[in-house]
Amino acid sequence: MRQVSRSLGGATYILLAASLWGTTATARTFAPAGAGPVAVGAARVIGGGLLLLLVALRGGALRGLVTRGTRTRCLLVIGAAAAAAYQTAFFAAAARAGVAVGTVVTIGAAPVFTGILSMVTGRPGRPRAPWLAATAASITGCAMLVTSGHESGASAAGVALALLASLCYAVYAVTASYLITSGAEGRAVVGAIFGGAAVLLLPVLFTSPMGWMATGRGLAVASYLAVFTTALAYLLYARGLRTTAVTTATTLGLAEPAIAAVLGLAVLGEHLTATGLAGLGVLAVSLVIAARPAQRPTAAARRDRGLDQPQNGATPMDATSTPASG
Repeated sequence: MRQVSRSLGGATYILLAASLWGTTATARTFAPAGAGPVAVGAARVIGGGLLLLLVALRGGALRGLVTRGTRTRCLLVIGAAAAAAYQTAFFAAAARAGVAVGTVVTIGAAPVFTGILSMVTGRPGRPRAPWLAATAASITGCAMLVTSGHESGASAAGVALALLASLCYAVYAVTASYLITSGAEGRAVVGAIFGGAAVLLLPVLFTSPMGWMATGRGLAVASYLAVFTTALAYLLYARGLRTTAVTTATTLGLAEPAIAAVLGLAVLGEHLTATGLAGLGVLAVSLVIAARPAQRPTAAARRDRGLDQPQNGATPMDATSTPASG
């Protein structure tokens, strides 16, 4: 099992997680009529967050995380607040702008926000040419879908909510990446963040109509969103962040709007013009660029850059073992 896990690679885990996220907005449309976007988002996070919390409690992983110090606890609070805000803003954006547009704007802008946050917070490594190309492609694809690719159009409020959701997504992605690459267990990090988000969203259960969850269809939708698009998806995402730079991970997250757009066409009967379909093609190209593994420097290039020379007592193997940042 561990050999299979290693062979998949970080990018594969991120793509699997993003594919599950891509079904979220479509699944939400099958909820009963009384299920508002905020209530559905809260049910998703509360259910999924509690499941992730239970996973994090196994083996004392969560206890080890929260005892790492005040800085870690503050980062977990920030991540939890961002995750809670992301869920509600995203569902509200999808309700106002449509599934395809809401998802594309939210995730399409995330690489830009993540790149900015990574530079502001001093994350190691600079964005490389493949990441910049993939990000440029994502912006182009999003623009094609939002401005002329979707026949139903999108409200300004819906796009604004999608951008807010995108910023929140970038905040908790950068936070989780920092903690995981600093040595924390991925399941403990996502368990703490989404367990905290579940606590923050508990008041929604008392302020929003939740009778829809008592129906068979409502319970099925809430269970699917909690188990598959939250608990399973974020465990996969955390595994991917162990070996994938967060800037690359958010670009790979463009699989989400691609899946959402295809489901919008095939399941919900939404319509895209030729420009919108071309935008999906641009998104597909960006995924191919982002998923390509970074090439190792040639021996000559390594000698020119002095990478083969041990530094600070490191062996040549030590000098080459640090994974490249996206």
